[in-house]
Amino acid sequence: MTTQVANGRHMRDGKGADLAHYILRRLFKEYQGAFTICLWNSSMLQIGDGLPAFTLNIQHPSVLRNLVLFRDPIRLAEAYFDGKVEVTGDFNAAMGLRYYLENLRLPLQEKLLLAFRALALGKQKILQLPQYQSVTKKMTKVARQNDVESIAFHYDVSNEFYKLWLDEKMVYSCAYFENPEQDLDLAQRNKLDHICRKLRLQAGESLLDIGCGWGALVCWAAKHYGVYAHGITLSRNQFEYASAEVKRQGLEGQVTIEMRNYRDLPVIATYDKVSSIGMFEHVGLKNLPDYFATVHRVLKPGGLFLNHGITSAEPGWNLGVATQFINRHVFPDGELDTVSNIQLRMEEANFEIFDVEGLRPHYAFTLRHWVNRLDEKSEEAIRIVGEHTYRVWRLYMTGCALQFEQGATGIYQILAERRQDGFPNLPLTRRDIYVAEKINLKKN
Repeated sequence: MTTQVANGRHMRDGKGADLAHYILRRLFKEYQGAFTICLWNSSMLQIGDGLPAFTLNIQHPSVLRNLVLFRDPIRLAEAYFDGKVEVTGDFNAAMGLRYYLENLRLPLQEKLLLAFRALALGKQKILQLPQYQSVTKKMTKVARQNDVESIAFHYDVSNEFYKLWLDEKMVYSCAYFENPEQDLDLAQRNKLDHICRKLRLQAGESLLDIGCGWGALVCWAAKHYGVYAHGITLSRNQFEYASAEVKRQGLEGQVTIEMRNYRDLPVIATYDKVSSIGMFEHVGLKNLPDYFATVHRVLKPGGLFLNHGITSAEPGWNLGVATQFINRHVFPDGELDTVSNIQLRMEEANFEIFDVEGLRPHYAFTLRHWVNRLDEKSEEAIRIVGEHTYRVWRLYMTGCALQFEQGATGIYQILAERRQDGFPNLPLTRRDIYVAEKINLKKN
């Protein structure tokens, strides 16, 4: 059901409003739920029955025209980024428009009718939106030629921006919650220690962290487990922050941070243990064999490798709304695959897999913390990175939370050993990972 609310301005612009309302009624006639649309002429339309969950404010007829002609949720998202669409009310419910538009199937006759009516809106002055597609193609081409450019696109937004919503140790990956009510800072410390325990780190061992972020894991491992840790990153901002953090914690003799591509690591087997936390998503599916071969090469025989990364419920990185959005606005080189395919690539690189742990609920909780923190600091975030970037991250992380909650996206920690003769360098059970804490995590 739809209802129309008119005011004086609407009455003066009745023809345009009637045309827009007609289009919207037909476009959303199958929508399950209720929301309100407020148009550029201040006229309003309610879609569905019941209490509206949110209001979609469309600031210009070009947004509605593009919505009808393309029915592309990404175009609607981009209009939101540029302030041509505003959302008030339940932002999570508004994200459901993606699935409605993505699955909308109209008879050919109705498509042609709506397209004809939508083009009539074009008789008014049309405000052109930025050409994101061409920008994306250019950025993606550069990213595949130069990994540094790709990483900078995402991670060098601003350290101050990330500080607003990450935990105190600046960990930008899935936390590890003992219960849903646990706070983010403690959950991230849980995760750092969980990784160290899985790798069975021992004092004096050497640890390589590929994609070390802002240095949290290498500092934690050196401070609490006595290892010599080496972190590599391609982000200038992360390198500078992590290097300063090593000095601040007095770990110069145990931790080194380097701007280096994993492809340029030494040829010889140097490290006892290797970790990769939230990094291999950037590698690209066609590069996974080389990536895992490189890890195998730098790891000593019998050494342990922990790969922590996001996976997809479907094999390959097929063209779709989610994949296009992520590559266009967030990760120019990001590609995901199923956990089974990832394990296959690891086995082909001569790794023996010993432990696989799914963390999907943990990442859903983590993302909700991040979104809430970002919303709480929205004014400061906009001051630091601007309205457009703030909106990209708000929508991106909200969408990711929904993906993890619904099961379309997963995340796994895979523990493997560089194959050797005989038994692995591991206990016979997992009991040692979960024994009484050696570290007071609440204070560290």
